[in-house]
Amino acid sequence: MDSVKELVRQHWDRRAANFDEEPSHGLLNDTQARAWSRLIEEIAAGAPLDVLDVGCGTGFLSLLLAAQGHRVTGADFAAAMLTEARVKAAARELVVNFVRGDVEALELADASLDLIVERHVLWTLPHPGKALECWRRLLRANGRVVLIEGQWGAMEPREEYEKMHDRLPLFGGRPQDEIAALVRAHGFAAVEVQPLMDPELWTAPPAHPRYLVIGRC
Repeated sequence: MDSVKELVRQHWDRRAANFDEEPSHGLLNDTQARAWSRLIEEIAAGAPLDVLDVGCGTGFLSLLLAAQGHRVTGADFAAAMLTEARVKAAARELVVNFVRGDVEALELADASLDLIVERHVLWTLPHPGKALECWRRLLRANGRVVLIEGQWGAMEPREEYEKMHDRLPLFGGRPQDEIAALVRAHGFAAVEVQPLMDPELWTAPPAHPRYLVIGRC
């Protein structure tokens, strides 16, 4: 296993048990829950879709999508995160196919998905371009990728990230136009950007830029 990816796995496995306690990771109140539910309804509007949540963590996006009737697969590298996600899905009686895998090289069928979503994952990847190429391969014609990203600037590397953050090209996030350009460069069309600065999504006005980048096959 790539040494960088192994350190990433260790970091998120270790944080899984308490991951949902932060407002950027879990839903802390009804107002925040309603805001994210509305956003997901806008992103995945229409008939039930085949959706992949890459870097799903404890199931934040996966469970919101499943609750709205979509057929959801959640993929993550950290087994402890997936354990938490499965417990939450069972408690809410939601069906999600949680799988362990490297989101830069997922072993799923080509052209099998309508929508791929991720939230704060791109910055954790050593090869974000390779990931985008993989995700594009998995999407059907006119399928969409939706990236929920941000620009955190001088992010202080914690624990395992102290050893390898300089090998992550998007560590600390990037301006929205840079991420949009990256998505275009890897074959997506009709790329658009939308701000995600509504305080209800984060329980307080965000201190750093948050945004959506959407691209189509």
